[in-house]
Amino acid sequence: MNFPTTQDGLYINGEWLAGDQPLRVINPATEALLTTVYGGDEHAVDQALDAATQAFGPWSNTSGSERGALLRRIAAGVREARERLMHLQSSNNGKPLFEAAIDVDDVVATFEYYAELAEGLDARQDSPLALPSADFSARLRREPCGVVGLIVPWNFPMVTTAWKLAPALAAGCCVVLKPSEVTPLPELELASIIAGCGLPDGVFNLVCGTGLAVGAPLAADPRVAKISFTGSNAVGVQVMQRAAETVKGVSLELGGKSSLLVLADADLDLAVELACGGGFFNAGQMCSATSRVLVADELADEFLQRLKTRAEAIRVADPFDPDVEMGALVNQAQYQRVLGHIDRGLSVGATLVCGGQRPAHLSRGFFLQPTIFTDVPLDSALWCEEIFGPVLCVRRFSTQAQAIALANDSRFGLVASVVSRDTTTAEQVANALQAGLVWINAPQVIFPQAAWGGYKQSSLGRELGPWGLAAFQEIKHVVRAV
Repeated sequence: MNFPTTQDGLYINGEWLAGDQPLRVINPATEALLTTVYGGDEHAVDQALDAATQAFGPWSNTSGSERGALLRRIAAGVREARERLMHLQSSNNGKPLFEAAIDVDDVVATFEYYAELAEGLDARQDSPLALPSADFSARLRREPCGVVGLIVPWNFPMVTTAWKLAPALAAGCCVVLKPSEVTPLPELELASIIAGCGLPDGVFNLVCGTGLAVGAPLAADPRVAKISFTGSNAVGVQVMQRAAETVKGVSLELGGKSSLLVLADADLDLAVELACGGGFFNAGQMCSATSRVLVADELADEFLQRLKTRAEAIRVADPFDPDVEMGALVNQAQYQRVLGHIDRGLSVGATLVCGGQRPAHLSRGFFLQPTIFTDVPLDSALWCEEIFGPVLCVRRFSTQAQAIALANDSRFGLVASVVSRDTTTAEQVANALQAGLVWINAPQVIFPQAAWGGYKQSSLGRELGPWGLAAFQEIKHVVRAV
């Protein structure tokens, strides 16, 4: 795929513009420069917010059916551009082409789902509320919260954007989107599709740039009614601090250190595949990575041997290699960060079962072998912190209660997985886990109809499902004397 030498990094009030902040975009599989995107700073944010504020009145008064029709048009545009979006995703992010296809299909499904919810809003508006007094009547209105700022990460470009943008538009909000400066190319193409779908000028705006130049002023600006952020906990704290200055709404989807529990009656073949999928999909760069694998004593030896054999057989390669199973990490900074975690794990006595290095057949690119540790200290960063790379830690347990306690002993609580042939036991364990989403004998399949978010420091609020739409709505009751 050919890329232009430079690309405009601003879409404001219906126009593509070049900012004055150059962002070098690198192919993580080759380390080659793809292009330079010219993004903006606080001045571009100011322009975008002016446009969104002007557009909000008319857009907020459109019907849900009108907004739904536009969302369906966006979904159709994404579906039509599927191949190009897949190639942009793989080129910029480093994930295999088959994973990029899943991403694009997720974007389509999300816009279609929120189109359906938007179309249902009109019938629900002004619904009556029963009161204990016949002297009064009341009705309920769901109204858009205002201009919203959306800040999205680099691990799932377009996907996280759709999870925020589709419900925001469905609710009647106007948007300023800040994509990651690391992976702007698929986001820019998605924005181009949206720009051609007939949204009024100013309803959707995009400002590429760094967190300090764009994200910080967006979070602090009083014209923003709501910030929705996905990223690290450290940056999430900064977003909350800036948002607190003007007491705006905040939704946060942050880190995870999730567990996969392999119970004593588990299907070992299934457990191994789910462990690899939960730890090595997207090169482990997932907040939902089940990077702590807890295995019943009875199965532990055989499970670990099978897991090692399967991990060593995973083909790490260029995203466009037809036999690829795992691609590159997103950039050099992330690559070095993960290697640093591996080194620190070894220094505290963890046992390296396999991996931990660059694959011998790849001399360039940010590639890392699937990595497995055992004997990981419970107080080590390897066990407690989000690595965001293809690193699994395996630990034995002797009782079901011990497994649940180990899984819940974390400041995070995003997801979990349970593997067991006994449905009743698996359901009981799922109920005991402190996580927002639990899979039983299933890969990490995510549907737009089900909520996304977690307990503790993993989330503030929920995305997807009707809860994702409610996050961009205000509730108003009108009470009248009869």
